[in-house]
Amino acid sequence: MPSDPSPTAPAPSLEGRSFAMTSSSNSAVDPASPSRFTYSERDGVIWGNYEGDTVTFGRFVGTRIGDELSISFAHVLSSENAVVTGTSGSRVEVGTEGLRLVESFQVDGVEHVSVCVEVASDRP
Repeated sequence: MPSDPSPTAPAPSLEGRSFAMTSSSNSAVDPASPSRFTYSERDGVIWGNYEGDTVTFGRFVGTRIGDELSISFAHVLSSENAVVTGTSGSRVEVGTEGLRLVESFQVDGVEHVSVCVEVASDRP
């Protein structure tokens, strides 16, 4: 009788890691100036900031359970100077080129997905 496959270990801590957005179903991503996210993590709590592309600046805080993130955020849109707040969920994935975050969120009741990849040069 075959045994159940062992569960995979969670991805490494996000502490001190930076990510750049590579795609979003909500808006076009400027590859020359994508939104960049910097993460801190401790004891299941995550927080950080982001800026670039369509965002002047933003902050987020949330929780991590395994490889699932649950986040509340607030940011200022550079085009309208409007404040946007909301919640999202992300999944941390381990790839051959580092970590990536796959985020699911809603805008006006429509589901969207964005992908951010780790900026390896920021790692010590």
